[in-house]
Amino acid sequence: MKKVSTWKLKIRMILATMILFALIYALVTIVGIYLGITGPLFYVGFGLLIILIQYLAGPKLVEWSMKVQYVSPEEAPNLHRMIDELAMNAGIPKPKVGISELSIPNAFAFGRTQKDGRVCVTRGLLNRLDEGELKAVLGHEIAHIKHRDMIVMTLISAVPLVCYYLAWSTIFSGGDDDSYVWIIGIAAFAAYIIGQLLVLFVSRVREYYADQESVAIGNEPHQLASALYKLTYESATATKEQVKEVQGFKAFFVNDISDAGNEIQELSQLDLDMDGSLSQDELDRLKYDKINLKTSSKVFELLSTHPNMVKRVKRLAEMS
Repeated sequence: MKKVSTWKLKIRMILATMILFALIYALVTIVGIYLGITGPLFYVGFGLLIILIQYLAGPKLVEWSMKVQYVSPEEAPNLHRMIDELAMNAGIPKPKVGISELSIPNAFAFGRTQKDGRVCVTRGLLNRLDEGELKAVLGHEIAHIKHRDMIVMTLISAVPLVCYYLAWSTIFSGGDDDSYVWIIGIAAFAAYIIGQLLVLFVSRVREYYADQESVAIGNEPHQLASALYKLTYESATATKEQVKEVQGFKAFFVNDISDAGNEIQELSQLDLDMDGSLSQDELDRLKYDKINLKTSSKVFELLSTHPNMVKRVKRLAEMS
């Protein structure tokens, strides 16, 4: 297995998470001062209750929405063999293995804990990637389980949700001192917007972290880069009906399917021999090159759960 430095990513995730929880603590304190403790605690509790329901019911909802069927080692021997090896290298229990009947090639992981982890691939993915690329993508999903990303993202998503309910309750409460109520409400709504952006930021950092872990547990950077290139192309050429079918669950996927059309234009410039994949030589050329992104790409990234694909490939190049 390869040694990959992740301390910078860990620091960024910790800082962003601390800011998120500092926001909710500050808001609860402010609202408690002006309105009393009953109102804020009610809305905080209500928000957390929704998160708890989401956490408990989430796996079943994903299985149903993504048309997941779990498969045995006899039904999918190669898939089980790769996941066996990757889970052992990652030091986690082997997750359940599933195939989704969605046509867009992609993969995703979900579950409540490491022991409850599930790794699924879409039927289209099995027909699109070679074995090295598929294993690299599976390593990325195994990494999400190892890092407990499912529970982390569920917990930090509670912060903007609670801020939203606080804003709603104060703006429309019509208290005795309307000026204070409106100030609190506007502050809570601003915290909600900031909180959402920070949640997206943490999500993007965790995607980088999963890419690095996939390499650390035995996959080649150029295999993952090539897989990301192919998945972006498939997303860019998907029909509107295919995209609409999975729009609500795109955060689970390896790449963001929403901006794939723009990203494939930038990625295709890296495919020097135009063979539809990224080789080690092509990744080596990118290693020391400076990338230039359009302003629109930078803005879209701020509103996305996934990093810009060219930036992800650039990081993989630096690991090769």
